[in-house]
Amino acid sequence: MSKKISITAIASISPLGNSPETIWENYLKSEHCFTEHNLDHKKTLVAVLDTDSGQIIEALRQSDNKYKSLDKSVLYAMAASRKAIENAGWTQNDVFGINIGSSRGATDLFEKHHQEYLENGKAHTLASPTTTLGNISSWVSHDLQSSGPEISHSITCSTALHAVLNGVAWLKAGMSDKFLVGGSEAPLTDFTIAQMRALKIYSTSEEKYPNRALDLEKKQSTMILGEGAGVCCLEIGASENVLAYIEGIGYATEILEHNISISAEATCFQKSMKMALQDVDPSEVDAIVMHAPGTIKGDLTEYRAIEKVFGSNLPLLTTNKWKIGHTFGASGILSLELAVMMMQHNTFIGVPFAKAQTQTKPIKKVLINAVGFGGNAVSVLLSL
Repeated sequence: MSKKISITAIASISPLGNSPETIWENYLKSEHCFTEHNLDHKKTLVAVLDTDSGQIIEALRQSDNKYKSLDKSVLYAMAASRKAIENAGWTQNDVFGINIGSSRGATDLFEKHHQEYLENGKAHTLASPTTTLGNISSWVSHDLQSSGPEISHSITCSTALHAVLNGVAWLKAGMSDKFLVGGSEAPLTDFTIAQMRALKIYSTSEEKYPNRALDLEKKQSTMILGEGAGVCCLEIGASENVLAYIEGIGYATEILEHNISISAEATCFQKSMKMALQDVDPSEVDAIVMHAPGTIKGDLTEYRAIEKVFGSNLPLLTTNKWKIGHTFGASGILSLELAVMMMQHNTFIGVPFAKAQTQTKPIKKVLINAVGFGGNAVSVLLSL
C-alpha cells in the first residue's frame, strides 16, 4: 500500500468488557463467556455483555429521550464510538467519515414491532426509521455531531472488515483524512437463534468449551452467538499515537453454489489473503486471527485455505469465537482488536483446547480473516 494507514484508536463493548485493561485481562483467562438464557423456547448458550457494559448501555439509553426508541445494536455502536474518538483525540472540529455496519441490524426492535403489528394490526410510528440498516452510522453521526460522510452496510459476517476496506479506500483516495469504521450486532433474539438452529449449526455441546472453534476433528457444528460492537479510528499517514498500521487489505467473493457455504478449500480466503500479502513474504506473518466460527465446514475450509497460502510453515493460529461466540457483523473488528492487543503485549492468545502452539518470535505482523454467507471474504494485515 503506497500510503500508510494508521489505526489511532480502537474501542469495543462486548462480553469481554469495555476497556482495554479488562478486555486483555479476560483474554488471558481460559474461561469462556457463555451463559444460559431462555431463547427460542429453550435454554440456550449465548455470550451477553458483561454487567458493567450493560449498565453503560442502559445509562446511554436513558441519557436522551430520542435514544430510548433505539435498538441495542445502535446503542452498542454509539458507546464504542464515543470512547474511540476520545482515545484518538478527535473533536467536533475534525471532519471524519463514519462506516459502521451490521449483519442483522435492529433485530430485537424489528421483532418487537412486528409482534405489535400482529397483535394490534398497527405499526408504531418509529418502526421504520429505527429499524433500517442505515440506522447505526446515522445515529453515531448524530451522537458525535459529525459533519462528514456516513455509510452503513450489511455484508453478513464480514461487514466490519468491509467497513475497514471502505475507510482505507476513502483515505487513500484523498476524500477524507480520518474515518471511523466498525461493526455492531445485537442478535440474541428468539427468531435469530431459531434461524441458526434451522441451519443445524448451533451448539448442543455439553463440553467444558461448548464452542469448538479450531477443533478440526469435531463431529458437529458448535456455533454460539454473542453480542457487541467495535470500532477503530483510521488516519492517513504515520501518526504519533498509532496502535498499528494497516499494511495490506484483501477481498474476494465466491460464486454462490449454496446460500451459506464456501468451497472446500475456501477459494475466497485464498484470494483475499494473497491480496493482503501481495507486498509481504508469508513467512513474515506471525499470527492469524481466523474467522473460525465453530462450524465443521467453516473452520476446516479456512484452515485448508491457510495451508494453501502458507504451506507447511503456518503462522500461529487463533480465534476468539470459543470465548465470545460469533458476533456476526461485529466479529471482524473484535478479531482486529485481539490482533492489536497481541502485538501490543507481544503475547499470543491461543485456543485452550486446540493443538498447542509456541510463540518463538515477537508478534509484529498479524493477519485477520472474516467471511460472510456466500463467501464474502476479507483479510487485513496489521503491522507495528
